[in-house]
Amino acid sequence: MSTIPDHPTSAQTLFTPADPPPVALCNEDGPGQGVIVCDHASNAVPERLNGLGLPPQALRRHIAYDIGARGIAEIVSDRLAMPAVIGGFSRLVIDLNRPEDDFTCIREIYDGAVIPGNRRLSPDAMAARIEGILHPYHNAVERLLAEKEKTVRHPAVISIHSCTDEYQGLHRPWHIGVLSNRDRRMADRVLERLAAHRPDLVIGDNLPYSGMAPYGHTIERHALPQGRPNVLFEVRQDLIGHAEGQREFGDLLATVLEEVLGDPSIFTRFTG
Repeated sequence: MSTIPDHPTSAQTLFTPADPPPVALCNEDGPGQGVIVCDHASNAVPERLNGLGLPPQALRRHIAYDIGARGIAEIVSDRLAMPAVIGGFSRLVIDLNRPEDDFTCIREIYDGAVIPGNRRLSPDAMAARIEGILHPYHNAVERLLAEKEKTVRHPAVISIHSCTDEYQGLHRPWHIGVLSNRDRRMADRVLERLAAHRPDLVIGDNLPYSGMAPYGHTIERHALPQGRPNVLFEVRQDLIGHAEGQREFGDLLATVLEEVLGDPSIFTRFTG
């Protein structure tokens, strides 16, 4: 068991030189017609947080990050020549896909696991994580989308996640989930093209989660209010926990997205 950490109370004291940056960018200047986001890409924890007091194996579980999602996001980014914004730290440190004022943003318990390093945080300790990790990530998304708007009036937002193959003892049959809210312009086309390319796969339409439910904060923040075309993918982790699976599904999503984004009618403001 790791030592339960102290709680740094400023963004400046949260990190050491050994820590990764809070956000990484792929193909920052790529000409693709949107921005890819990968909120839960990493299971890293700032060194000063001592693994949040968790045993190392806990940080290798799905509770810490979306296994395989970063590999897929980078493959799609390369194939589409589209900028990708990659979260640098574990969602157990702070969840980039949650509003900063929500209790699920810094969880004390997640999927039955108690997170010792998140218990009894002071407002200053919470603010250090928000200012040091969450704000730089979303600022990067906003900046890249603003840059895109110089050439694409309504750029697409593509969110890459992964999900477990079992949940609460039940097997999930869906190989890929395609999530959307009321704006289904991208989702409907993606579902059609996925079925055409891979009829052997089980594709979930707003399954195993729904884009109509709350707590998809990145899409809710950067796509829905602006009427930007968007889609969120959930790829099953048992399929992409290795490089070969990431290549297979990354190439599949890239091929489908190339076809969907070839339709110029996508890049208009949704007003429905």
